[in-house]
Amino acid sequence: MEGNKRWVSGDLQHPDRDPNRRQFVAQQQEPFGAILSCIDSRVPPELLFDTGLGDLYVMRTGGEAVGPVVTGSVEYGPMTSDTPLVVVLGHQRCGAVEAAYKSLRDDKPLPGNLRAIVKALQPAYEQAVREGGADPVETMARAQVELTAADLRSNQDLAPLVGKGALAVVGAYYSLDTGKVEVLAGAPS
Repeated sequence: MEGNKRWVSGDLQHPDRDPNRRQFVAQQQEPFGAILSCIDSRVPPELLFDTGLGDLYVMRTGGEAVGPVVTGSVEYGPMTSDTPLVVVLGHQRCGAVEAAYKSLRDDKPLPGNLRAIVKALQPAYEQAVREGGADPVETMARAQVELTAADLRSNQDLAPLVGKGALAVVGAYYSLDTGKVEVLAGAPS
């Protein structure tokens, strides 16, 4: 979050981005966090958190949609190298969430494998419909973050790490307008 404060203020340090760091991580890596975020070109985690080479495992899918391969990718850091943090990072004005919302609302399937994204986001859509609100797409985007983070926290392989305090799974939301990341749920106490 300190890196995000630097991003918001424009006082960037660009840590761990030089040939010395490249040499240091060439043989092994020990990222301090894993980020599951959207594919959106405006939401690159390494920039939003002002981090560098070897600092983060990063997985990006449309609307933070998950399936077995993505879940396995999220599990990799905590289960193989004791990475203590997983962040599910949604964002403002998410195109994938908006497309899924409209597809489900209007009962108009999207083409190709986009249907898989819509299916993965359906629980968030259903929660957004129940909750209502002024902007149902934003409600759905936040619901997707919270549901995905909760699923990862209760995952059979990650839950024991969460239970003993070795892993925090945090849901967060990025404002395209301000650059600020807001923690929604799961922050360690």
